[in-house]
Amino acid sequence: MINQNGSFGFYDKHIFCCTNERKLGHPRGCCAEKNAFKLRAYMKAKAKAFGIENIRINTSGCLDRCELGPTMVIYPDNVWYTYQTREDIDEILNVHIINGKVVERLVLKRNQNELHKAND
Repeated sequence: MINQNGSFGFYDKHIFCCTNERKLGHPRGCCAEKNAFKLRAYMKAKAKAFGIENIRINTSGCLDRCELGPTMVIYPDNVWYTYQTREDIDEILNVHIINGKVVERLVLKRNQNELHKAND
């Protein structure tokens, strides 16, 4: 199946939002305890409200970036994000999904093992 961008696949973008849940007190934490379920639901509703079509926003199991969560990955772009607020979700939808640019302040780097503070 050829999609709207002329490539094979069912969707132009496929977004996987980690909603993995670990036992309370686990040293790595988990995305579920960081509001991942509610933020993913918000993202789905906001994408629909924006009229964004031909994308899929799925839950995923552990993406193995627990300390940096909640996390998501957007394919086929292979861009990994951390997010914490509805405003972060709005920015990802507006900048990345609608306008095709990366939200640099939320990108997870390959060897990153801690979140950067706003002033870093």
